[in-house]
Amino acid sequence: MKSLPDTGLFKQAPSRTEAKTDMTTRVARQIVDLEAAARSAKTERLRAARLAQESEAPTILKKPAQKRKNPAC
Repeated sequence: MKSLPDTGLFKQAPSRTEAKTDMTTRVARQIVDLEAAARSAKTERLRAARLAQESEAPTILKKPAQKRKNPAC
């Protein structure tokens, strides 16, 4: 038995408002995804720069701060 080709004859077309809503949702998700990708790329770039700067900087050991005696006591 042959299968019928899918012509979309019985598919219900979305209403005008549904089509606009779907398009708006799709565009909004694209914008959010692009912003998230840009944010993560910037984070990775800044992290790599910070690690490179830390590895080049000489290690400086600070003396612990001396406690002051309170003269009021």
